[in-house]
Amino acid sequence: MVVAEWQALPMGRVTTRKPVLRIDLAAGSTDRRPDTLVVEEPLEIRVGGDSLAVTMRTPGHDMELAAGFLVSEGVIWATEHIRAQRYCAGATVEGVNTYNLLDVDLAPGVAAPTDAVRRSVFTSSSCGVCGKASLDAVRTTAVFDLRADATVVDAAVIATLPDRLREEQAVFDRTGGLHAAGLFTAAGELLVLREDVGRHNAVDKVVGWALQNGRLPLTGTVLQVSGRASFELVQKAWMAGIPVLSAVSAPSSLAVELAAEAGMGLLGFVRGPRMNVYAGTERVRVPVPA
Repeated sequence: MVVAEWQALPMGRVTTRKPVLRIDLAAGSTDRRPDTLVVEEPLEIRVGGDSLAVTMRTPGHDMELAAGFLVSEGVIWATEHIRAQRYCAGATVEGVNTYNLLDVDLAPGVAAPTDAVRRSVFTSSSCGVCGKASLDAVRTTAVFDLRADATVVDAAVIATLPDRLREEQAVFDRTGGLHAAGLFTAAGELLVLREDVGRHNAVDKVVGWALQNGRLPLTGTVLQVSGRASFELVQKAWMAGIPVLSAVSAPSSLAVELAAEAGMGLLGFVRGPRMNVYAGTERVRVPVPA
């Protein structure tokens, strides 16, 4: 792998300023002023020059995003599976590099993505599995066995994670419009946090960071997300070997079923001292009443 090719895009395009009309009915006032918004742009991911998917994302950590996406799709699962990543020059007819087209070179011997992985439409910021040809293509086979990971996390630690996540969301503070995914140790130490307009992209960026740093599988970790726990997020966590997924909102029924199948601890409505454990109750240590 060419280390230089992992360099991240400068963060200048993460936010932008747009004019807005502010209305205050209580005060009976209006005023016009610029407001800070999160940037949303398409990223086309190519593998060996062939288009694989287009996802709507917040620019920044794009190489992590592409790597995490490939992990989530079961294409790669080790750092050495990627030889290089690069933004494609001449992305427009004028020859301008928009930094919205990224090509991934797989290492020799690593199989290229199958047609089942390729997306036929845009992957929106709200859907990470849109565009797949069939439901069978949605479910990928995980390389890592979560049941071999004996991680147990104190409920008191999990209770602190949403606030810890929120405290570290620098871009959210300026825009109010981003999802976040944070990877923590079982003791509550933050390893990495990524923000994106799409919750699935935020998770892919975390997984891509782990791949870059040779940390897969993510044994002994907890993934905390700022929104709900969908099927796609559970699948991404499983593909990265994450034993516990915690969300501030509700899981879907399919997410619960997949977590139970994987042997993953899945928590929802984690808000202060209250939380629901939907799967893997054995992974959550609850204090014994005195």
